[in-house]
Amino acid sequence: MAMAASEIESLIRTALPDARVRVEDLAGDGDHYAANVVSETFRGLSRVKQHQLVFQALGGRMGGQLHALALQTSVPDQEIA
Repeated sequence: MAMAASEIESLIRTALPDARVRVEDLAGDGDHYAANVVSETFRGLSRVKQHQLVFQALGGRMGGQLHALALQTSVPDQEIA
């Protein structure tokens, strides 16, 4: 049971309304994605905490509907191109 990139993006935007989110299907199979999430909410948080917030937004879908997610997070003035 695969997830659409748009569903991943929607879940993240619901949890982090100010976020700029880019999701890419890496293998074309709906199971392996990369996501870049930029949010002011991450300011002052460790990278681990930032990633935890994104995974919480996915509501337990990791390992089930969503097999793999390569994740990059940053605050607006620290964006990775």
